Amino acid sequence: MAEYNYSHEPNAVINLRVWALGQMVWGAFLAAVGVVVVICLLVGTYLAGLLLPEQSKQAPSPYGALEIVQTIDVA
Repeated sequence: MAEYNYSHEPNAVINLRVWALGQMVWGAFLAAVGVVVVICLLVGTYLAGLLLPEQSKQAPSPYGALEIVQTIDVA
């Protein structure tokens, strides 16, 4: 255990509040860094798409293989 009990200080509640606020600010900072990283990845993907030739953007739909081309007549 600690040699000195900090919970009996007159400003123990203030110390706890400052510590909790510091933890929340640190968490908000880390969340903001994560959001910035995701935005940078999305912008990088968009910029890489701009570098592609125009023919690559005019490819047929990949869902064409899922379409039914034949009809079945039921008598």
